[in-house]
Amino acid sequence: MVNITSELNNHSSSGPNDVERVLVPIIDTFILVTGLVGHILVLVIISRTMRQGQPNGGRMGGIQETNANGTDVLLLSLSVADLLLLSCLPYHTVAIATRHWPFGSFMCKSVSFLGAMCTSASAFTLSALAFGRYIIVVHPSKAYRWRREGRLKIIAGVLWIPAIVLAAPQFAWRALISPDVHQTREDMACFNFLSDKGQLAYGVCHFLLAFAFPLGIIVIAYTKIYCFLRNTRQGRTSPTDRLEQYHVKVTQTSALLVLAFALCWLPSYGLMFAQISQGDAVVGPVPRFGPFATFARIMATSSTVVNPILYVFMSDKFRKELINLGQECCGNRDL
Repeated sequence: MVNITSELNNHSSSGPNDVERVLVPIIDTFILVTGLVGHILVLVIISRTMRQGQPNGGRMGGIQETNANGTDVLLLSLSVADLLLLSCLPYHTVAIATRHWPFGSFMCKSVSFLGAMCTSASAFTLSALAFGRYIIVVHPSKAYRWRREGRLKIIAGVLWIPAIVLAAPQFAWRALISPDVHQTREDMACFNFLSDKGQLAYGVCHFLLAFAFPLGIIVIAYTKIYCFLRNTRQGRTSPTDRLEQYHVKVTQTSALLVLAFALCWLPSYGLMFAQISQGDAVVGPVPRFGPFATFARIMATSSTVVNPILYVFMSDKFRKELINLGQECCGNRDL
């Protein structure tokens, strides 16, 4: 989120047109409501599964993966990151609709920090999920140590440390400025106050560490999984066993999560580098690339609602748990 906050909080009289000022709040409201409902359901279902102490495959036709619920810790962390990212959305919406930042300097720094931290944490968590899936499928003998819930809780927590470090400069570099010589509270914009070289260095660093590097790990992991599953099928005359079918299904779901993350955030990083290439667009509060900036922002915030949707459409376990939850709620209401 580091690459969209500097663009999307900097709205002055030359900022978004009237259509964007009306359209963006409507889209943001839809994303916020959909994301909150989806991730709350994800948190409830994962918490129920972990409380019951049942493995992930426990309700998938008898397929069981011992202690596989440890992976749910990473999914839980991913949902928390998305929920925190959604909490930043109303601030950006108000800034766009009113063409200024009315929340003060501390919230300017805090929202920017939170957005950058959650974006990085999501990328790191997705790479950990990909690596875990690789261990489970390709090296099942080592999977038990990887899937131990206690160990994964530590891993899930540790992944937030580099995310916090990468986001920390937001507190130092964010500032409230005005495009007008006569500064008023109504003119203030939350602005990334960096030189061209400083912005370039930080932008490239964040892109490499919080996007390119995790994405590289993910691509390598899923490529190895694909090659392994393809090789295991070669020369086989009997039908694919159910455990392998389960691995294929879960791997496909995980790969789609990663693909969605990459597609949602690529326009935002493209916008960041486009801004950097325009020196005065970086050091001035008036944004450029208006329509593309709006598109990049919507794509980035949409990443927060993609995961629950993919869970519903791709995960048999999640659908069954969701149905069970609905039946229990309806049953309690009848009582």
